Amino acid sequence: MNNNIAMKIENLEKTFGKDESKVSVIKDANFSLNKGEFVALVAPSGAGKTTLLMMLGCVLEPTNGKITIGDEVVYNNKWLIKDDRELRRKKIGFIFQAHYLIPFLNVEENITLLPYQNQEKPEIVKPRVKEIMDYLDMSDKMKNMPSELSGGQNQRIAIARALANNPDIILADEPTAALDKERAISVVEMLKKITREHNVTIIMVTHDDRLLPYCDKILTIKDKKIDIKENKNDTI
Repeated sequence: MNNNIAMKIENLEKTFGKDESKVSVIKDANFSLNKGEFVALVAPSGAGKTTLLMMLGCVLEPTNGKITIGDEVVYNNKWLIKDDRELRRKKIGFIFQAHYLIPFLNVEENITLLPYQNQEKPEIVKPRVKEIMDYLDMSDKMKNMPSELSGGQNQRIAIARALANNPDIILADEPTAALDKERAISVVEMLKKITREHNVTIIMVTHDDRLLPYCDKILTIKDKKIDIKENKNDTI
């Protein structure tokens, strides 16, 4: 397998229900994403964006198909991994529309929670988190509580949390929906920079066409089918 491929999807399908109540959401999806790519996932409401994202994140089991992350086949008509939670903790980061920071933990505790769950040692985790926070220009907020920060700052902390376990892939479900235009573009520029400098693949669900020029590829869902195209309007 090409060692530059972050994720490969083959013949992926998802249906819900049985017999007469059976509903097909995703049909015969085939695509691959390279390391360090920033990918937009665009489709109308109800078209299956979240369903696809949750399958890519190994949260929702597909009906059929094959999912390969890096050089590991994790699903081939059944899960081939012993612990899907461990896979998510070690290889996949998540960023959501709401930041979902734990309100009774400070910023540093929110970010380090996942690496510590992975049984990483503090002497390894703390320098990594400091580097991430320096990178995001948030290092002076380590001891703050989420309630003391603005919405844009909390979303930066959510990005730091997604990076803290050194994931290969980050799945971002409308991470800018709650932000104004200026902050939304700032977050997307930051995500684009992360893909380039950390060689992380980011898949971002968005309804905002203004953000598409920042993406390398655009995934669309139409009539349950997946289409992927190189973005000729890529700004960087």
